[in-house]
Amino acid sequence: MLNTLFWIVPACAIIALIFARIFYKNMLKESEGDDTMKRIAGHVRSGAMAYLRQQYKVVGIVFAVLCLLFAWMAYGPHLQNEWVWCAFLTGGIFSGLAGFIGMKTATHASARTANAARRSLNDGLKVAFRSGAVMGLVVVGLALLDISLWWLLLDHFVELVSDSEKAIMITTTMLTFGMGASTQALFARVGGGIFTKAADVGADLVGKVEAGIPEDDPRNPATIADNVGDNVGDVAGMGADLYESYCGAVLATAALGAAAFRSETIQFNAILAPMLIAAFGVVLSLLGIFMVRTKEGASQQKLLRALDKGINTSSVLIIGASFLVIYLLGMSYWICGSIIVGLLTGIVIGKATEYYTSHGYRPTQDIARSAETGPATVVIKGIGTGMISTAIPVIAIVIGVILSFLFASGFSFAEVSKGLYGIGIAAVGMLSTLGITLATDAYGPIADNAGGNAEMSKLGAEVRQRTDALDALGNTTAATGKGFAIGSAALTGLALIASYVEEIKIALTRMGTVALEIGERTVNTVDATLTDFMHYYDVTLMNPKVLAGMFIGSMMSFVFCGLTMNAVGRAAQKMVQEVRRQFREIKGIMEGTSEPDYARCVEISTKGAQSEMIFPSLLAIVVPVIVGLLFNVSGVIGLLAGGLGTGFVLAIFMANAGGAWDNAKKYVEEGNLGGKGSDVHKATVIGDTVGDPFKDTSGPSLNILIKLMSMVAIVTAGVTCAHHLLP
Repeated sequence: MLNTLFWIVPACAIIALIFARIFYKNMLKESEGDDTMKRIAGHVRSGAMAYLRQQYKVVGIVFAVLCLLFAWMAYGPHLQNEWVWCAFLTGGIFSGLAGFIGMKTATHASARTANAARRSLNDGLKVAFRSGAVMGLVVVGLALLDISLWWLLLDHFVELVSDSEKAIMITTTMLTFGMGASTQALFARVGGGIFTKAADVGADLVGKVEAGIPEDDPRNPATIADNVGDNVGDVAGMGADLYESYCGAVLATAALGAAAFRSETIQFNAILAPMLIAAFGVVLSLLGIFMVRTKEGASQQKLLRALDKGINTSSVLIIGASFLVIYLLGMSYWICGSIIVGLLTGIVIGKATEYYTSHGYRPTQDIARSAETGPATVVIKGIGTGMISTAIPVIAIVIGVILSFLFASGFSFAEVSKGLYGIGIAAVGMLSTLGITLATDAYGPIADNAGGNAEMSKLGAEVRQRTDALDALGNTTAATGKGFAIGSAALTGLALIASYVEEIKIALTRMGTVALEIGERTVNTVDATLTDFMHYYDVTLMNPKVLAGMFIGSMMSFVFCGLTMNAVGRAAQKMVQEVRRQFREIKGIMEGTSEPDYARCVEISTKGAQSEMIFPSLLAIVVPVIVGLLFNVSGVIGLLAGGLGTGFVLAIFMANAGGAWDNAKKYVEEGNLGGKGSDVHKATVIGDTVGDPFKDTSGPSLNILIKLMSMVAIVTAGVTCAHHLLP
């Protein structure tokens, strides 16, 4: 089941990993600066590594339990195939590895970025962006390598009567390692988000507002914990997050291709298409990365244009590459329309996010102006702006879903399987240039830490001005990256619902159900279509099981956000109390004659994150199983649909509101509306504090929640079917 084109996929994966290593080595050749800069970077690096080691211990226990459960399900009652537990494990390991490498790079790059900014703005941008590119290239490289190796392994060992059934079995099995990646990503996002925002809130409320000292001032006891948090949350967590987004899009589309074209000769080509598009995206991302540069004194718009030049070049070229892939595979050129739609949808979401979160545009500036009447109006204006900002992304996704469906189905709503394949491949198109889009995202925390290092090392106003410019740009690119991840989650979530139905078919076949009674018709289970299964399980809005599932799915988004927001609040309370205690009890902190106890603040954030991340993460795993046992397949589909619709809109709202609050503060800190230390500035700090868990904990975790619930449903489809022998 292989042809020579398949080998392009692992080859491009290796190219990505080679260039990631080159960028990493080149970054290490840069100087970290003076001894003070090295010492501060060392504090941050050791704190980040200590946290990650503790997190992996907790996650390792969860994975061990789940692997044993999946192994029992495979070898005991035979509810799954025997590869599931192993695929799940490798997905988690590769996801964690991507986050670890990205974080290790970021902790080495921040001081080097600050030192490079002493020379020029362009040098600082180059070091930070190339270091962020390590994360982007590692994610796509490891993902494609993992997919390639699993395909080769399963192609060798899986033996079925026909190649068509073998392809379906392989692709649905590979979806399981997507669950491993999603599980690891959720723990990383939630745990890292709680850590970073607890530290950030403590540093801002006590340091900036109460003590009146600048951000990242070395006298602030929470400032090292804050910088550590940028790495464990916004780098390690984000890397694991987008690894699972990337894998989920490719794997779901491959599974849909196997099902949609099962009786056609191009079935394997339909499976290979998303892998090849992603592979070509690696090379084009590299081209875009080398194009990013700027000039001294560049404004925010010019800095954004510098990044956009690389991203837009890669995006335009991937369109041509997609036509080449479809031509080589002998598929309909209309599928390219779905890919282009996915790309354009991602660009629209990114531009809308940029407009609502960059302080170069009116919405964020209006939030800053609202601070003239106090923090309450800042919060009200930010929430309102975040709500309004959902309109364009939602409309873009709606148009994207319809157009990508029609392009792939030959403009017929009757060809459901092929239309859903088009939606899946649109998600692949959106993420095809993830190598560079993730580089712009990972760049943000590096620039933020560079600014912290410059402040604590007292490098001077000119250097801090450059790092502030890079940091403000990073806030916008981080928000744009979250928009891409959330947008792809919406498209991938739809594809995963269809993949769930395919897995139900396999589960019923495994249990010996050879025919489905649909009204007065009898349909062979193997030959049944997606529409047949919808009728068989009565998946309609008149079925109370579907409605019950939809309500639970919608509720899950809000309960999950509430749990993570409250977790940040509890951990932040402890941090605020500790920072106040140190200011009160350690003599000489404010005079600069005594060093705060940075380690104690790191310890508080670590303990808070470890204890608070477990329940929300396990809830996402348990609820789909319970709904399946109570309400059968129809209830699970309702759950996934409700979670997808509500989770997508809520995630956009939270990410954009948080990003706008953050940049409204940056706008004031640049000297507008009274500048740093003014009442307006203090009001925007309050707004930013509210927005911190919005944009860095709860919001970005929702897109993982959407896909993890789908992955859990797919993996436990056999349990649901076994529990309900009849619909």
